[in-house]
Amino acid sequence: MMGRMEATQRTLHTAELTSTELAGIRALLDTAFEGGFSDDDWDHTLGGVHALVHCDGDLVAHGAVVQRRVLHAGRSYRIGYVEGVAVRADHRRRGLGGLVMAPLERVVEGAYAFGALSASAKGAPLYRARGWQVWGGRIEVLAPDGVVPLPDEEGTTYVMGPQVPSTASPLTFDWRDGDVL
Repeated sequence: MMGRMEATQRTLHTAELTSTELAGIRALLDTAFEGGFSDDDWDHTLGGVHALVHCDGDLVAHGAVVQRRVLHAGRSYRIGYVEGVAVRADHRRRGLGGLVMAPLERVVEGAYAFGALSASAKGAPLYRARGWQVWGGRIEVLAPDGVVPLPDEEGTTYVMGPQVPSTASPLTFDWRDGDVL
């Protein structure tokens, strides 16, 4: 129970979501990110496990974890990458971000070598409070033309999980359209 509202949490794969649910998630993300959530961002959010929180029947929070590949020190890791975490503005600071993250973290811990995410300044306190650590090494992407450093992602990329590697070598993420991370 969140104040006077009953909060319910569901965890589903993208394939289990109806078109109405997908449209509701997209609308929540568009609103929460104040127009800064692109079609590429939406594409990055699909294909994995979604955590949905409803209060009094309304979708008020969402997050997803999708599979990505990361190269590190000559090894390819299968990781869980957290995407599309948002809480509706009128429901923030009520613990709903934690209701979203808890099942996503269970997926990361149970299915992947480790998890990663790119945090905004507003979102970073949630992740830090849950034990996510800033990646202290370099960040790169394996682009169509080769490896490209991403210095702007350093300091905003967080990791967590059973096999987080040493920061001595960079994390080289797989390529995808739009914002790479």
